[in-house]
Amino acid sequence: MELHGNGFTLRGWKKGDEISLQKHADNTNISRYLLDRFPSPYTMVDAIWWVERLIDQPEPLLNFAITINDEVIGGIGLEPREDVYRKTALLGYWLSEELWGKGTITEAVKLVTAYAFEKLDIIRIQAGVLSKNPASMRVLEKAGYVKEGVSRNAVIKNGEVMDEHVYAIIK
Repeated sequence: MELHGNGFTLRGWKKGDEISLQKHADNTNISRYLLDRFPSPYTMVDAIWWVERLIDQPEPLLNFAITINDEVIGGIGLEPREDVYRKTALLGYWLSEELWGKGTITEAVKLVTAYAFEKLDIIRIQAGVLSKNPASMRVLEKAGYVKEGVSRNAVIKNGEVMDEHVYAIIK
């Protein structure tokens, strides 16, 4: 299963992704605005754990490696919610700093959004963005997501209290 963008591919994770994953993910400028479950520093042990965890994902895929020439330069995934939120998925993504500002992640968000609405039994995709990450807010807006609100003082990242901006797109 692959989705093709302009100069990049979204695909499932495979053995051999660990080296490029660790190389591109080990950057505090990337981890600065992600959930704490994204390790920093991002070690080879972390990369091996991640790839082994996702190597045999069933279809439809929920988590994709973003690759150029088969080198992992980012990741994007969906996390289905449960209970009364069961028709909603949460979106998360990261991209190598070398590729920031080139439209890659915006296109990846659009591809995964279209894929999710076609392949998953969901009607809504939601993403939370920390208040000090306006670049990610622009990514979502360019991909058609709408800011629905701001949860004040909702997160603590690196000891700092921040707001979370809530974006969503509806099928």
